[in-house]
Amino acid sequence: MFESVLVANRAEIASRIIHTARRMGVKAIAVYSEADADLPFVAEADEAILIGPPRPAASYLNAPAVLEAAERTNAQAIHPGYGFLAESAEFARRVIDAGLVWVGPAPLAIGRMGDKINARNLMKDAGVPVAPGAWEPVPDAATAVEEAERIGYPVMVKAAGGGGGIDLGAAYDEEGLRRAYETARSRAEQYFGSADILVEKYVEAARHVEVQILGLPDGTVVPLGERDCSVQRRHQKVVEEAPSPGIGPELRERMLAAAVRAGEAIDYRGAGTVEFLVGAADGDLRAREFFFLEMNTRLQVEHPVTELVTGLDLVELQFRVAAGETVALGPVAPRGHAIEFRVYAEDPLRFMPNPGEIKIWEEPVGEGIRIDAGYAEGNVVTPFYDPLLAKLCVQGADRADALRRARAALGAFRIEGLKTNLPFLLELLDRPEFADGTYDTGLVDRMRAS
Repeated sequence: MFESVLVANRAEIASRIIHTARRMGVKAIAVYSEADADLPFVAEADEAILIGPPRPAASYLNAPAVLEAAERTNAQAIHPGYGFLAESAEFARRVIDAGLVWVGPAPLAIGRMGDKINARNLMKDAGVPVAPGAWEPVPDAATAVEEAERIGYPVMVKAAGGGGGIDLGAAYDEEGLRRAYETARSRAEQYFGSADILVEKYVEAARHVEVQILGLPDGTVVPLGERDCSVQRRHQKVVEEAPSPGIGPELRERMLAAAVRAGEAIDYRGAGTVEFLVGAADGDLRAREFFFLEMNTRLQVEHPVTELVTGLDLVELQFRVAAGETVALGPVAPRGHAIEFRVYAEDPLRFMPNPGEIKIWEEPVGEGIRIDAGYAEGNVVTPFYDPLLAKLCVQGADRADALRRARAALGAFRIEGLKTNLPFLLELLDRPEFADGTYDTGLVDRMRAS
């Protein structure tokens, strides 16, 4: 095991990684921007290095500055967390070339999954179900229309190198498709540096279900269960739970097996997530089928729910795999039920970021409650980064028990000084389709339309 690790991230995920590192006796080194100097993760680390001004491009996305910090502190490993440089194959290569341990999959695996079109083709060859769609970049709107006529409306338009939901657009006719194409292309160029566009069949009334996998040093890929991520606003996840209330045992086994094939196809090592859309099979709402969406070659924001139902520490497992240690994992089955609620500094009606100073921060406490927080009382939420404040996670003996604990915990979480989405999360608990587990990815849109 390496003796020190630099955490190339910020806020709650940096704190999360630091906690496991220190528990394992590994020196934890933080890097931070000028805007984050007072956040908890900086004080929690054994050592912290200022790497630049607030803008991400000048700090957390500044690969030379991160590598220089690793050299200055004699770090032996780098953990990228999620976002920022976590899925940069080039950064992973530079870390390895510098003689450091990269806590993540091989750069080749990151690159192969980073392009959605290439990933679709790889998954098809590996026997993983994929939705009908283009097998190469769609160069213009006219070609997109031709593809839509071939596979049938509605279709989804997305950036081949995108992520996070900002590049997605559904279209039900030619006019809508042309608009969605131009929007996706513009955002692809702006945010991802590539204008390549993918068009594929849009799965309506779908559930978004992902499988956590762990690739071991000996090449074995182990499934660690699924998470349901269907509660989304603007195609971005807000609530996740494990296990999924929307799939049965037979479908679950097929999805786990498909996720293992996906990992094996790219010789995957470390923690990763294979994401699927689950929808009606041939229009029959009683039958469910699933299609590959993407693979995230990193730790997910929602990893705590998997940890809660399996008893595993995914960051520890990442460390051990990266260090080349033997990791013995038998069959993993969930125990109980866990739900994660993402608490954002945002307007609860329009879901727009709401930066400002946190005047009061009082976390709920009690059995089955876990808080992964990035902020504390007196901290300032700036406009430079994602407004995620904390992840409130609950665990219960079953889903009903977890929902009871969720209501109590959300009601007791007190944050003042800025707007948060806590009222929305409490509103969600009152929706019958969430309460009974029959919801799909259109739930939040229906809530706001009612």
